[in-house]
Amino acid sequence: MGMTIGEFGKTEITIQKSRFICQAKRVETEEEANQFLTTIRKKYWDATHNCYAYIVTDQIQKSSDDGEPAGTAGRPILEVIHNKRLTYTAIVVTRYYGGIKLGTGGLVRAYSQGATAAIEAAGIALRSWYQQLILTFDYSFLGKMEHELHQAALILDTPVYSDKITWSVWAPVDKADYYKQAFIDWTAGQGTVMEGIQEEKIIAET
Repeated sequence: MGMTIGEFGKTEITIQKSRFICQAKRVETEEEANQFLTTIRKKYWDATHNCYAYIVTDQIQKSSDDGEPAGTAGRPILEVIHNKRLTYTAIVVTRYYGGIKLGTGGLVRAYSQGATAAIEAAGIALRSWYQQLILTFDYSFLGKMEHELHQAALILDTPVYSDKITWSVWAPVDKADYYKQAFIDWTAGQGTVMEGIQEEKIIAET
């Protein structure tokens, strides 16, 4: 299980008359991170700086100060992503200079604050692997199954109604065996359960 961010977040802060536009996006690849950066550079072509950092995986990460003094922008953004233990995360902080120099320490604080604000705007999400379980049971068990499944820590697809009900549900991989047994218990041994595929899913934290 790993942590990432929600799909996208954007916010703006002003520090000593400099305007910082802070944007965070969940990315699956380095190419996607670079596309996100290119889009922002085009949109804010007249900005003083478009500083960024991304961590896709532990092996794929990068940052840039984009003309700010070395180590005052890209690295602080990267550190915020790293400290929050996030992956698949790209952040761009766009600065429009307001005429007041912030100094090295001020810049580090500003870009750290900008990165944190972007993450807060996007929200945190969890990535983990889920096992698909395909449940088949008689209509007589529908009320019981609806009650149990909606209370369980499962992701539910839409049930399919034909001569019997087929309901595809997703259980955390480490809980799949538990739910297979629970389902048999809920249907008094009359339902069937088949394992489908495994898939990585992203669940937003509330």
